[in-house]
Amino acid sequence: MPKSEDRGRNSRGQAVVRHAEAAAKDPFCSEAQGLMERVVERGNMHAAWKRVRANGGAPGVDGTTVEELWPWLHANWSRVKVELLDGRYEPQAVRKVEIPKPGGKGTRALGIPTVLDRLIQQALHQQLLSIFEVGFSEHSYGFRPGRSAVQAVTAARGYVREGRRWVVDLDLEKFFDRVNHDVLMSRVARRVEDKRVLRLIRRYLSAGVMEGGLVSPREEGTPQGGPLSPLLSNILLDDLDRELEKRGHRFCRYADDCNIYVRSRRSGERVMASVTQYLEQRLKLKVNAEKSTVDRPWRRKFLGYSMTMQRISLLRVAPESVRRFRTKLRLCFRRGRGRNIARFIREDLNAKLRGWVNYFRHSDAKGVFRDLDSWIRRRLRNLIWRQWRRSRTRWKRLLQRGLSTERARKGAGNGRGPWWNSGASHMNEAFPKRYFDQLDLVSLFDSYMRFQYRR
Repeated sequence: MPKSEDRGRNSRGQAVVRHAEAAAKDPFCSEAQGLMERVVERGNMHAAWKRVRANGGAPGVDGTTVEELWPWLHANWSRVKVELLDGRYEPQAVRKVEIPKPGGKGTRALGIPTVLDRLIQQALHQQLLSIFEVGFSEHSYGFRPGRSAVQAVTAARGYVREGRRWVVDLDLEKFFDRVNHDVLMSRVARRVEDKRVLRLIRRYLSAGVMEGGLVSPREEGTPQGGPLSPLLSNILLDDLDRELEKRGHRFCRYADDCNIYVRSRRSGERVMASVTQYLEQRLKLKVNAEKSTVDRPWRRKFLGYSMTMQRISLLRVAPESVRRFRTKLRLCFRRGRGRNIARFIREDLNAKLRGWVNYFRHSDAKGVFRDLDSWIRRRLRNLIWRQWRRSRTRWKRLLQRGLSTERARKGAGNGRGPWWNSGASHMNEAFPKRYFDQLDLVSLFDSYMRFQYRR
């Protein structure tokens, strides 16, 4: 045997050994070829695993947690990979979970896949995104890299400033529950040729739903809860984007929320009728007639924001968003009764305040932030007053906070309730804003103004 051929065989044998050793340490070791091969490729699977691990989440129907998945993959990934490559992999049913809708208006159904299926869906999502993202419309903002809800509302404000002071506010009725599988798969098949990938996506769409220990089949819909659902919704609704662009409309779409901006009510009513017909006939989706309307932008809410009615329209926090935030905080304050105020602020309250102001800091109206700050401090004073309980304790604490003996006596013995006292002058004097600043309470107004100065 020639030495060169011998060396070639030895090198191939060493490569096989190295591959086997790597697979023993890393369950995702593989070589990429077609689309499904790219899905199960080591780098793609590692990226998917990092995302699933970071997102956490509840277990699916098999009860496996995120922490338990990695050791399970070491023992079973080679079998799962072969099933995926051969087109034989069968997803498990999703676990149905009902969560309350914002504002307490009913519930929304979520389908929680198993952790393994979330991992595979995430790996699919990463490869499909690279195929479909470049073709998506510039007017689509939801669930896309480098795009956000704030960009959508900013673009909407621009259309209103152009003189398009009427909005066609479209609401798709139970969109994620009503997606037609055949229509969706035909859109996916336009760009995906790998039959194994198409078959796997179809199986994910039709995987059963477990509720109360029983699995029921699913013939339509793509339940929220899995990594694939947002991308599939954009793939389906991209046809709507292209149709609106072809008609020359100015619009913003964020997932299934779509606003079209026109110059008159009559134009809006024509657009509403024609777009409704297109959605129902071409995409087999139903428009919610009760929630969809043609109205002024300052009377509607889009992604939590609304607008002012001046000629140069300004963004403002929608009143409904403020009411919803107050309701959420009331529940938080209820859980804070009897707790150390500083710890409650640090561990529970600040995270909610910081997240809310970071989203709404693009508002052009600042008064709402100042009003909310005042209301939050009053709620905290209310907690403090409740914790004191007895009049003598209240008198002592007010004295310690610097009030005169007579003023502390009158404040402690006024006989009024906690909410009245939390807004009274003696509690405002005892616990001014600087007291809560020292406890590192996030100030919505201060955070908003810092952002405005940096813009």
